[in-house]
Amino acid sequence: MLPQEIIRRKRDGHELSAEEIGFIVRGIHDGSLSEGQVAAFAMTVFFRGMTTPERVALTLGLARSGLMLDWADLDLPGPVLDKHSSGGVGDKVSLMLAPIVAACGAFMPMISGRGLGHTGGTLDKLASISGYDVQPDIATFRKVVREVGCAVIGQTDDLAPADRRLYATRDVTGSVESIPLLVSSILSKKIAEGLDGLVMDVKCGSGAFCDTEEMARDLAESLVAVANQAGLPTVALITDMDRVLGRDVGNALEVAETVAYLTGNGAREPRLHEVTMALAAEMLVLGKLVPNAAAGRAQAEAVLADGRAAETFGRMVAALGGPTDFLEHPGRYLSSAPVVRPCSAEHTGYVTGMNARDVGIAVVSLGGGRTHADDAIDPSVGLTEVVDVGTHVQAGSPLCLVHAATDADADQAIAEVRRAIRIGEAAPASKPVLMERVA
Repeated sequence: MLPQEIIRRKRDGHELSAEEIGFIVRGIHDGSLSEGQVAAFAMTVFFRGMTTPERVALTLGLARSGLMLDWADLDLPGPVLDKHSSGGVGDKVSLMLAPIVAACGAFMPMISGRGLGHTGGTLDKLASISGYDVQPDIATFRKVVREVGCAVIGQTDDLAPADRRLYATRDVTGSVESIPLLVSSILSKKIAEGLDGLVMDVKCGSGAFCDTEEMARDLAESLVAVANQAGLPTVALITDMDRVLGRDVGNALEVAETVAYLTGNGAREPRLHEVTMALAAEMLVLGKLVPNAAAGRAQAEAVLADGRAAETFGRMVAALGGPTDFLEHPGRYLSSAPVVRPCSAEHTGYVTGMNARDVGIAVVSLGGGRTHADDAIDPSVGLTEVVDVGTHVQAGSPLCLVHAATDADADQAIAEVRRAIRIGEAAPASKPVLMERVA
């Protein structure tokens, strides 16, 4: 087979066979395809799309390009599960979900990514914990999953290496938004994890990759169809990302919010709690640990209430190199910004909405995110106590607290947040955080 002929066939709108796609993936992995050919393949898929069988073949090819984890030799007494989010502003759900579901009897090998652009990465949040090793070797990863029940780490070089090269090409050729390529990228790593089940959290709104319900549904349906046909039982929830999820945005700040959530030290933000419980319930059903979602939610609530979820999180942090007393003294091990200032409302009225993407960009401007893959991050900066949509505010009352490295950075973030949060005279209609279930 010739790569240029396969690219030409896809360019002309033909469906590729599993053999042709496998040939392309092998060429991406072993370097026999040039950068130009990889780019051309990505762009033809971007414009021509892929059928479901093509997406399955690409997903499995990328997954099999590297190590395929197998947990059978560990004789785990529960299912191996994971969750993936399409990303959002203030989305720290993975940090809470892993110990909750593990405390309910599942095993959670969560391989997460770093943030790029306006959405924060789970890996960057965990890296803000002093000593936490986000890139352990596979043997350590497996050991922590077996002994603790969960381990949240970054992608290793062994897992889906062909996807890493394809993603890098997509990033510089304007083809990141291709649904077939996005689906295969996400699922290839999950299939390589050796999972028994996967729950997808597809975000929808101004702070999400999918800014319309139509796009979110397209992504969710494709993820579920491809995963199930590839042998990975999967369901998806479409959840609202038209405003910040939780109260805090920023790496160390979101870890602190996670600790407070798990330990019950303060009220749990309702929307964040609803998403976390809904995803936990779906995972427990998928893992056959409970008969239905109601029972799953009750079990998740129980391990939160009795402290088992918090204990599991603390054990995971310690097992991966973090402090053994992190739950008791998180402030000792999370950096804090030297400047903390309120961003006050300029008018009296109701918070009628916000552009969550612009809120995320404000945090990036503070140094809390990346515009390039090799950018350094300041884990201490961000926003706390972000006002929720529907709240009545007085002129001069805080919309949030800005945590910054300098006063100049704080000034810029305050201006950006004020532009992002809309204030009007009438209270807005309520909007559910759980929008749709796709199975």
